[in-house]
Amino acid sequence: MTLNDAVIRRHTVKAFESGKSLPQEEIDTLLNLLRNSPSSVNSQPWHFVVAATPEGRELMAQSTRGAFVYNEPKVLHASHVIALCMRTDLDEAHLQSVLAQEESDGRFAKPEAKAGQDKSRRSYVDMHRYEQRDIPQWMEKQVYLALGGLLLGAAMLGIDATPMEGFDQRVLDQALGLREKGFTSVVLVSLGYRSDADFNATLPKSRLPQDNVFTFI
Repeated sequence: MTLNDAVIRRHTVKAFESGKSLPQEEIDTLLNLLRNSPSSVNSQPWHFVVAATPEGRELMAQSTRGAFVYNEPKVLHASHVIALCMRTDLDEAHLQSVLAQEESDGRFAKPEAKAGQDKSRRSYVDMHRYEQRDIPQWMEKQVYLALGGLLLGAAMLGIDATPMEGFDQRVLDQALGLREKGFTSVVLVSLGYRSDADFNATLPKSRLPQDNVFTFI
């Protein structure tokens, strides 16, 4: 499948075929994609909770009841559901952990390179904390970068996917014990095989014309 093929084929699935599981090899590929997603100054302010069992999906489905009940079947009937989460803060422990991992992975040829990377990352963190005062929004943007890669990666593998903001974040955070671990949920993605009830699969894509969305200079 070419990239163009995947982009055209990809759509937000409205109904999954219950009981069908994706191959673990494909799931592992998508998890590797998430782990290697780009983030501003390599801040990696995320955590991903993967529901691969009926019990796990039921936990996540708790957040889709009430006002978001229309999304409950998309969670319960999928093969896997991933909660993309962000940190509640870029604290000292996380900054040190990222720096130590970079050093372990051989990114610093000299001590001054390590010091420079640390200083640069902290300058961005301080800018967003004190001047722009938008640390949560900044971290959330990095999670959405990961979401875009996940959806495209799934499309390239022929995996059907549904991104969802329609869920109760407070309920999901409580169900998964996220806040006491320093995280909060941002968006859900269901993965699996679309069923015949997926009406969106037969509808043509609708996007604004190229002239409306591109300016060439």
